[in-house]
Amino acid sequence: MHRIKFIIYIIFISIISYQFSLGKDKINFSSYFKEYKVNGSFVLYDLNSHKYIRYNSERCRQGFIPASTFKILVALIALERGILKDENSIIKWDRENRQVPAWNQDLTLREAIRVSAVWYSKVIVDIVGPKLMAEYLNRCNYGNKDTTGGTDVAWLTGGLRISQEQQIEFLKKLYSGELPFSKRSMDKVKDIILEKGPGYKIRAKTGWGEMNKKSIGWYIGWVEKGNNVFFFATNIEKKPPIDDNFPVARVQITKNILKALNIIE
Repeated sequence: MHRIKFIIYIIFISIISYQFSLGKDKINFSSYFKEYKVNGSFVLYDLNSHKYIRYNSERCRQGFIPASTFKILVALIALERGILKDENSIIKWDRENRQVPAWNQDLTLREAIRVSAVWYSKVIVDIVGPKLMAEYLNRCNYGNKDTTGGTDVAWLTGGLRISQEQQIEFLKKLYSGELPFSKRSMDKVKDIILEKGPGYKIRAKTGWGEMNKKSIGWYIGWVEKGNNVFFFATNIEKKPPIDDNFPVARVQITKNILKALNIIE
């Protein structure tokens, strides 16, 4: 009897391990998306095992407007080119009132990333200029590298697209220091996007844009836990009307999945 139970247990563990090792829709996270009434997809990469978990895998390879996730790259360029001395460098507010009250003030880079101030990143992109911005897109192999509409808005309303798979590759290079930036610049950006939890660290960025008459939401980053790192990219979409749950959904869906996988508490 004990031998039969042991065999059943081994089979069960083998099935679970097999599901987690496949880069296909073997794990169903649909309930997490349905809870917030959004369509979406999720990718996770386990650095130690070199394995992926995907939900809605075809959608994970689809390109979407990067929106404010692009600010990770903008921050790296700003620090590397000396446009900003460090994360505490201030850009003066132009006195134009915008839809988010937290944007309507002078901001440091750290503050601008935290409140996701679009105007702050646009100032940097304008200073960098289209030629150099396009060069960095190519050097970083960022998404489809399409600057249609102009580099100042390509990431918001133009032709720039990036998939969740590509977001993961970009993040892996940032973590490992393989992007074309100095260690100082990369370390400072990693620190800016840091969120500490009990027994782990999350380094992540949100994004929210409009594409094909739908709201597109992002939450990308990685979890550092023990001696392992778990990279993630969540993308959600919803047709109007958009309620207050949408900006919460992209983060909460991700964290609920990470909890289900016992990566965070």
